[in-house]
Amino acid sequence: MTQGNVNVAHVRDFVDRHCIPMESPAHVHDPEAMDAALARLRPVARELGLYLPQMPVAQGGLGLGWVERAAVFEEAGRSYLGPAALNCAAPDQPNMISLLRQGTPAQQQRYLAPLAEGRIRSCFAMTEPAPGAGSDPSMLRTTARRDGSGWVIDGHKWFITGAIGAAFCIVLAQTEDGPTQFIVDADNPGFSLVRAIKAIDPYAVGGHGELRFRACRVEGDAVLGEVGQGFAYAQQRLEPARLSHCLRLMGRARRALEAAQAYVCERSSFGDRLADLQQVQAMVADCHIDLHASRLMSLDCARRMDEGTSVKTESAMTKVFVSEALHRIADRAAQLCGALGMSEDDSPVALILRELRPFRIYDGASELHRATLGRRFLKST
Repeated sequence: MTQGNVNVAHVRDFVDRHCIPMESPAHVHDPEAMDAALARLRPVARELGLYLPQMPVAQGGLGLGWVERAAVFEEAGRSYLGPAALNCAAPDQPNMISLLRQGTPAQQQRYLAPLAEGRIRSCFAMTEPAPGAGSDPSMLRTTARRDGSGWVIDGHKWFITGAIGAAFCIVLAQTEDGPTQFIVDADNPGFSLVRAIKAIDPYAVGGHGELRFRACRVEGDAVLGEVGQGFAYAQQRLEPARLSHCLRLMGRARRALEAAQAYVCERSSFGDRLADLQQVQAMVADCHIDLHASRLMSLDCARRMDEGTSVKTESAMTKVFVSEALHRIADRAAQLCGALGMSEDDSPVALILRELRPFRIYDGASELHRATLGRRFLKST
């Protein structure tokens, strides 16, 4: 099958031949080790014509639409190294979109170009410790005040994906004119990485960090987009980010299912193959039903995005269903593998299960989306 000008079979071959063999327990909670592996994989992806599927051709990408890139993202996602090897992993992928949409030519040259080339990494800082912004962005407590020609940022962020080793941060801060996005270089003396947070998902590119902004001065040209439009920009990046996560993590769930199916076909118990037991067959069937429904919902959302229509409702519904369905698949896969499914050293299933659990919280908890969707549907009744 070919998507746009990318043969999806080539993506699968790249993942099987290059990414999966490079996976290692040493990458767990070690962003530097992950970066070293990606530095070896990205030149191969470029040579094979698979690099930057989501970016326009003018920025060195493949210029694929959402439907075109859907299968590419899913195939790349079969390995935790795959999306980043193609440079279509979070948070750099949505940050590239933000810089492409809201960045000035100078910002694009300074930040977007090296980010797209894979020479640097980035992060996006919105989430704060209580009582700051979390699921409710209106609780934003990080502030930015005007100071002469520039701004001074003060605040506290945490669970910031990609923060360890990031060259710059897009930070959301409250100003007197409303929430605003700022670009802050990691070497700014007012910016500090407090710690790396070892979250349940072990393979996040750049890990998850806790950040402090103390009298962090930036110049006026650090504003990304217009002052006071930060929430609108955050919403613009959220819809494609949700769909991208669904597509990439679909590949991870499929990998767990493939491993479980191979196991039950070769493992016997009480004189029968596990694959010959009806209960096992039902679990495998349920996994494929969840995977098929997830793919169809994601493709529908991708088609709407290609058409330029709003997917505020559709992306929220897709994110809720897919995040829960993929976790069900990984959980069943672990159950089908028995003790093997609990091992982090002998099978990929256990770590995939750990990766998929947080998706029900990241990019908006399922409960929040359900409440918002319910109000929206009832209001239109």
